[in-house]
Amino acid sequence: MEAAADLKLTLLLLFAAILSLVLVPSAQAATTDVKYCDKKADYPVKVSGVVVSPNPVVSGKPATFNISATTGKPISSGKVVIDVSYFGVHVHTENHDLSEEISCPIAAGKFVLSHSQTLPGFTPPGSYTLKMTLEDGNNQLLTCISFKFSISFGSSVSDS
Repeated sequence: MEAAADLKLTLLLLFAAILSLVLVPSAQAATTDVKYCDKKADYPVKVSGVVVSPNPVVSGKPATFNISATTGKPISSGKVVIDVSYFGVHVHTENHDLSEEISCPIAAGKFVLSHSQTLPGFTPPGSYTLKMTLEDGNNQLLTCISFKFSISFGSSVSDS
């Protein structure tokens, strides 16, 4: 009789563990759907995906956006422009020298542009859209993409 009770308890704990894995949202990296700004444009840089980590982004904590792309010819210099909207309202713009985001020159072929940032702890949670343009050193547009990401509240307890 005791063995049957132990088996029931074990099965119940196993069921609870599996259920928690299914129901608890993960704060792991996740690939995000990417849209080109102009669907008809033939951009020289093709973006194959964006991975946001963690996902959702946590206000007050570091976040990384890895943009996987391909170029047909080397890129020696340029700039990255990031525009962020919150529920459709423009809230932030950043300009970065391309060599701050990735080692230049970028050889023809596949590459990953990685942008890391810690958002302020007071950043409101919700749905955001990030629009990124990449221009070469002659201000020629290489690509323009947008994707959605979410921000959740950070911990109210200090990590120190």
